[in-house]
Amino acid sequence: MTLIDPTAQTLESTRSTWTIDAAHTEVGFEVKHLMISRVRGRFGAVTGTIELDAEDPTRSSVTAEIDVTSIDTRQEQRDAHLRSADFFDVENFPSIGFRSSRVERVGDRYRVTGALTIRGVTREVVLDATDEGRGRDPWGGERAAFSASLVIDRRDFGLTWNQALETGGVLVANDIRVTLDVQAVKA
Repeated sequence: MTLIDPTAQTLESTRSTWTIDAAHTEVGFEVKHLMISRVRGRFGAVTGTIELDAEDPTRSSVTAEIDVTSIDTRQEQRDAHLRSADFFDVENFPSIGFRSSRVERVGDRYRVTGALTIRGVTREVVLDATDEGRGRDPWGGERAAFSASLVIDRRDFGLTWNQALETGGVLVANDIRVTLDVQAVKA
């Protein structure tokens, strides 16, 4: 006779796997340029999985990978420079990765702590995240949406190229604001 642990069954039934939908997900960034304006860009190719616990979101997790060659700042020469060894060095480091280690609820928001890897350098970061809701698409699939943001110092990840300006300051600021608008489909 097999005994079933009802607690384990309940916990398991509240967990679900969601696949990031790249066509409806945006990973954007902005950085100060010439100390006076901002340049914005995005990565077009992102994949990943969200393990969601509906009963206790703090037991949820996320893994994601960004194809760095998909960088787009609307200026091909700048994009080529960003792909070069001066910045992302896509020949040697073609992807950016994130793996969460902890999710904490803070009011109606979440702090998602995890390991961010850029250019082979891994650092712990904290995303300020919001659960944007759930819904059904016209084809019967379940969808979930999340938004998040963080600021990183690009030098922490080996992105140190810069140029001094004659007027003082630098061409590219060190702080990069990253924003994520993620839509995922239930697996």
